[in-house]
Amino acid sequence: MVNLGEIVLVMRALSLLGLALIAMVSPALADTVWLKNGDRLTGTIKFYDGGKLVLATDYAGSIALDLKKVATLESDQELLVKESADHGERAKSLQPAEEGKVTLINGEAPRTIELASVEQILKPKPLIEDLSWKGNIDAAMDYKRAEKDTDDYDIVLKTQARHGLWRHNGKAEYNRELSNEVVTTNDWSVEYALDRFIDENWFWQGRLEYKRDRIEDLRRQRSIGSGPGYQFWDNELGAFSVATLINRSDYQYKGGSEDSFYGISLKWDYNRYLWGKTVELFSDGEVGKPLSGVADYALDATLGLRYKLTDWASLNMKAQKDLVEGAEGGVDETRYSFGLGIGW
Repeated sequence: MVNLGEIVLVMRALSLLGLALIAMVSPALADTVWLKNGDRLTGTIKFYDGGKLVLATDYAGSIALDLKKVATLESDQELLVKESADHGERAKSLQPAEEGKVTLINGEAPRTIELASVEQILKPKPLIEDLSWKGNIDAAMDYKRAEKDTDDYDIVLKTQARHGLWRHNGKAEYNRELSNEVVTTNDWSVEYALDRFIDENWFWQGRLEYKRDRIEDLRRQRSIGSGPGYQFWDNELGAFSVATLINRSDYQYKGGSEDSFYGISLKWDYNRYLWGKTVELFSDGEVGKPLSGVADYALDATLGLRYKLTDWASLNMKAQKDLVEGAEGGVDETRYSFGLGIGW
């Protein structure tokens, strides 16, 4: 019969064995950066762009290193190493080499290159992957350039979730403007799009959109559309996609009249991180043209910059243009905003 003392000894032995295994495995999983001054840093290489190598550590957060100060690298990750805009190599791992160089291991003959020749290092994103979710909420006090300069409140939620070949895109926005205690802007909109990827770049999109305005002549817009899209890139440094849609749109105007028509539109979604992922340039929007003569055209576009204060908080400034030319009236607004946001 096993007594209590033997059980305790066994448990202690297993605990020591587990700690030993963790100590042995952890260093092997960490990437290593050797600096020219002799220092050595461990962590996870996130990306390299614009002269900055970003290393995520558990002791100092994300560190942006000047690649000119780096002697060599080591990583067990699969990384895309680009020496020019149109030439890149997927390396299964990186091995240290002499100062100023790194060796790419790709299953064939190892290749040693100069660090100075590297333009980007990115982690390849697989076509089929587990659920990923990202998004941001921006809140701002705006000023508007129209007949009067007025202040207003602007809240925007934008989110995206992907699982395998499917991607869900959601956006909601609310604007309320006061001028001399009179409500001059009061509108909100919601949008949902579902993408089904055909390969790494091409996808098919279905989209629903609803806009409500209690002030302008064009009071309500409803739209349903479908069409092909193309993902130019989607990686650690940002994403860029466009979609061409055939839409069925319904407009309702202030006087109660309505328009229904089919149209074609081009929709884009762009963001790009700059300077070691501290500044983000972003733009999204849609330009459309009806296939009949009930309206001329419509433009809804946003262009802005987002400066990261922390991993989740940011400052943002942006310009928004909403332009609709219709038979019964339309919308022509330009808004500029500056505010705070959170991201995930």
